[in-house]
Amino acid sequence: MNKPVIDTIGATGKVKQVIMVWDMPVRVFHWMLVICFAGAWLTSESERLAMIHYAFGYTASLLVLIRLVWGVIGTRYARFSQFLKTPKAVIEHFMAMLRGHPHHDVGHNPAGGLVMFALMLFILLIGFTGYLTVKEFFGNFVSEIHEAVASLVLGLVVVHIIAAIGMSVIEKQNLVRSMVTGTKKGFPEQGIRYPQYLIGALVFLAAVYFFYLILSGSLPAFTQ
Repeated sequence: MNKPVIDTIGATGKVKQVIMVWDMPVRVFHWMLVICFAGAWLTSESERLAMIHYAFGYTASLLVLIRLVWGVIGTRYARFSQFLKTPKAVIEHFMAMLRGHPHHDVGHNPAGGLVMFALMLFILLIGFTGYLTVKEFFGNFVSEIHEAVASLVLGLVVVHIIAAIGMSVIEKQNLVRSMVTGTKKGFPEQGIRYPQYLIGALVFLAAVYFFYLILSGSLPAFTQ
């Protein structure tokens, strides 16, 4: 819901407020994916923790699949149509940043949207190659791909974190906190009306339950 907190005055003379931008499904997806990727990375070298590793990895893939669906049917700033731009738009965004005139997008900027989408696709690839590794298809070749893509994703995550901190400084608002609260600065008409708390709760419960099924061995097709 929009908060009546007056913050700044835009160039058009309109009053900027604290508005709702990120719905609950997007926030649940974001932070649960952080937990799953970190958990899978930390347990990747331990045979004793293999089931936990599988659970984190497969749950990350499930979250991405859900996010792909939500990117089509979700709220305004959750949709891919809002932030997936042409290569020309991405280049123009970078050039504007280099000139010191970055675009202040309410949702994802063109570069951030591209990185986020790439991360999702790579995580699906990690999950798929992990499954092939469990099934011992293609021997060490697919296992090496699995590890290489995981390392690439780790690098993209570091870039994402640095970019979030940098844009927080440029935009003078905490973008990490906004992914927790769902709010950013903007004009009232830019905010979303419904945070979708129920759908966010369902996404959370589905991910937790799927994690439990993998961890408990209830879905042996994924782990044996």
